[in-house]
Amino acid sequence: MQEVAAGVASTAGQGQGQGQGVEECWMDFDGARMRYLRAGSGPPLILLHGLLGYSFSWRYTLPALSPYATVYAPDQLGAGFSDRPRGLDHSMRGTALRVVKFVENLGLGSFDLLGTSRGGPVAMAAAAELVSAGGSKPKLRRLVLVCPVNPYSSHGTWLAPFVGTRFGAAGFRWVTDHMPFLFPYWHGRLYGDRSKIAPGSLEGYKAPLAIPGLFEHALSIVRTWTADLRELEALLPRLSAIPTLLMWGSKDPAVYASSMEPLARHFANVQTVVFPGIGHLPYEECPEEFNRALIEFLTR
Repeated sequence: MQEVAAGVASTAGQGQGQGQGVEECWMDFDGARMRYLRAGSGPPLILLHGLLGYSFSWRYTLPALSPYATVYAPDQLGAGFSDRPRGLDHSMRGTALRVVKFVENLGLGSFDLLGTSRGGPVAMAAAAELVSAGGSKPKLRRLVLVCPVNPYSSHGTWLAPFVGTRFGAAGFRWVTDHMPFLFPYWHGRLYGDRSKIAPGSLEGYKAPLAIPGLFEHALSIVRTWTADLRELEALLPRLSAIPTLLMWGSKDPAVYASSMEPLARHFANVQTVVFPGIGHLPYEECPEEFNRALIEFLTR
C-alpha cells in the first residue's frame, strides 16, 4: 500500500465535504483506491464515519480541529468516493485492520482515534488490535466514541441482522430501487430536531449513490452485525487503560443514550458528554458545542 496523489479536489462530486485548507488524498490498498481528506497540523487525529456515511460527515469538524491537529477523514472502502472492491471483508475486525494499515501507511507513530455510529465499534476493534500488538504498532493516545454502536443498546439488534438475511436484503434492495424518497426520510430521523438539518446535507450524503455498490457495502456490514457485537463485548476489557471520551445526543434514535453508562464502565479513564435534545449526528446538529468539547478533550 502507498499514499498516492494528494491535493485539493477539483471535481464537484468528489469535492463533497471539503472546505478551505482541506486536501483530497488517495491511498492504494492492493489495487483498490481509498479516498481521504486531510487538514491542519499538529498531533494526528483520525475520524471514522458511520454506516452509509463518509468523510462528508466531518465538514464542520475538519476546519474547527485543523488549528489543533492534523486531521484525517477516510472514506472506508465500499463507502463515499472510495473504490468498492468485490469480496472485501467488511466485518468489524476486517475494517479495523484496514484502519490500522491506514495509520501505518501514513507513517504515524502515535495518534488519536474517533469513531461514530458503526465507526465506533471499528475504532474500538482497531484500538484492541493495537493494544494486543504492544510496541510493534503505532500508539493510540486517546479514543473518542460518538454515539457508537455497542452491545448495550437494544435498538437495531434485530433489524440489522434481519436486513442481512437473503429475504431482508432482497426487500432492502427493492425499497431502495422503488422508493428513493425514503432516503431523506431516514436521514431526517437521525436528527433530534429536523430544523437543524443544514442546507445541502441530504445532497451531500446522496452524492456517493452515483457510484454503484454502496448499498451492497451496507448489506455486507449488517450480515456480521450480531457476531461483531459479540466480539466487541469480548474485547472491551482490553481498552480499559485508554483515555476515552464518550459523546452522545440525548435524543439519539439510532443508538440509545442509555447505553452510554454500561459502555463507560469498561474504561478506567473516561469522560462523558451528553448534548441535550440532540440526535445521532451531534457533529452536524450542534457542531460548535461538539467541536468545543472535542478540542477540550484533545488539548487538556
